[in-house]
Amino acid sequence: MSKALSFRKSSSRAAKFAAVAALSLALAATVSPAAQAASLGASGAKGLKHKVLTVSNGTRYVQIDGKTVDFRTVVRDLAWSPDGNKAVFVDGSSNLVVSDADGSNRVVVAKNPGGQNWNHPTWKSVPAVPSADVPARDSIVFVARTNGVSRLKTVPASAVQGQPADLGVWGGDGALPQTGNIWPNSGGKTGTTVFANVDNGTVYIRDEVLRSQTDEVAKGSEPALSPDGEDVVFVRSVKGHDHLFVKRQGDKAPKDLTPNATTDYTEPTFSPDGRTIAARTPKGIVTLPVSGAAKPVVVTSRVGLPAYRG
Repeated sequence: MSKALSFRKSSSRAAKFAAVAALSLALAATVSPAAQAASLGASGAKGLKHKVLTVSNGTRYVQIDGKTVDFRTVVRDLAWSPDGNKAVFVDGSSNLVVSDADGSNRVVVAKNPGGQNWNHPTWKSVPAVPSADVPARDSIVFVARTNGVSRLKTVPASAVQGQPADLGVWGGDGALPQTGNIWPNSGGKTGTTVFANVDNGTVYIRDEVLRSQTDEVAKGSEPALSPDGEDVVFVRSVKGHDHLFVKRQGDKAPKDLTPNATTDYTEPTFSPDGRTIAARTPKGIVTLPVSGAAKPVVVTSRVGLPAYRG
């Protein structure tokens, strides 16, 4: 066989191998979420990391640290327990559900009676305070909207088809709105919860252990509380775009973290160490330092609600 013929055959084989490799890469790039989730297998689900970013988008597939995990039920408004061992979300029937980190061992904490829209649950942990005769307890705070009216509700995290109760707010300077309160988020070590009021556009902070009243934070929406309970990040519209603002306890004015925004930054959340904020944009999820020392950076093109697993 001539050298030229041998070279042509080798080149042909190399071209075929390259074509097969290219086709494999193309198929991998277009693989469905179901196939991605199935590829994890049981060991992959058990090996999910803590202290990582998660994204839920109203489907059964949740992105955890870049991996697609099939919860085998619709997952809306996913949030996590402080230790990251449990997930809480609203399922396709608008029931409040608690599960393991991979969606297994689901428990209906509260069953929607019908005619209500339940959304945005958050896990609140209150430590025991023996001197005040306050026992330690974990509860889920969420929003129930009935006939267009929103109220904060609470139910024990360990409940099985429990009965939610109203979560009242109070203030020393007069009555605070009991309706229109939405977007609760809990953090800190004393059961602190922040929320926004849709009617007056105000962010509030509530702590049933240290504070005897609910305090105003600032004008804004979609608040989130840092793990140490000292910082509140929220959304405020500025010149046609939604900006991210952060306000530390004791500060007089909030700081704009996105002063040159050319897109909308919404649904912010804190990382477990409190140093990073993740937020939603039309192009995916971005992260940026709480200090505002760097611009937002896109970390995933998946669009949905960001949350950090503890």
